[in-house]
Amino acid sequence: MRRSNWAIPYFIFLLLFVLLPLVMVAIYAFQDNSGAFTFDQFVKFANEPESINTFTYSLEIAMITTVLCLLLGYPAAWILSNKELNKSSVAIILFILPMWINMLIRTLATVALFDFARLPLGEGALIFGMVYNFLPFMIYPIYNTMQKMDHSYVEAAQDLGATPLQVFRKVTLPLSMPGVGSGVLMVFMPTISTFAISELLTMNKVKLFGTTIQENINNGLWNYGSCLALIMLVIIGVSQMFVSQDDLDSDEKGGLI
Repeated sequence: MRRSNWAIPYFIFLLLFVLLPLVMVAIYAFQDNSGAFTFDQFVKFANEPESINTFTYSLEIAMITTVLCLLLGYPAAWILSNKELNKSSVAIILFILPMWINMLIRTLATVALFDFARLPLGEGALIFGMVYNFLPFMIYPIYNTMQKMDHSYVEAAQDLGATPLQVFRKVTLPLSMPGVGSGVLMVFMPTISTFAISELLTMNKVKLFGTTIQENINNGLWNYGSCLALIMLVIIGVSQMFVSQDDLDSDEKGGLI
């Protein structure tokens, strides 16, 4: 048996559960109820202020969540990867541990926490829940990148008289950018499409784009729901291309400014 044959089950899995659903979404998005080819779904989206406002609001929430996760996650990843500040693997496990629990259970626990503290559920609770759920997805890629970083660059900069701030700005930060890019994608992509977290943490008072897609699918409007899903996929794909290109440029330059 050739080694390449072992890839056949994975190829079949990707074909059935990744490629085929995407093709079906694209087909439904360009069809009407009778199955005829049309752009009416996209015209409907462009002429429907509610959907556009919901999409814009979802982008805003996703960007706020991503920025907050980056501001909180980067220092945490730096501390975890610094052997002088973190000499135990227990702290790393504590950050990864929430990822072992289902996101829905964590969100329900957050709702109970807000109820216990008598805090109102709304936009603030939504952002808190988003950051709480997706923070490990920001920390882990940055931590992995810093962990594999060649520390001889840091030592060389220190030998040349660079201050700790200069070492961080000229060496650590540029070399960690691939991890930052991966973390941004891993946080931004699910936050823009989620709906369960917003429904639970706002009592359906705040509506995100994922909720709009879910409502259309549940109401049998498969064509319009597929159109909205396709628009969201295109936005995410374009964002991923820009981040990947930045990582590629950083690698070509050696990771240093």
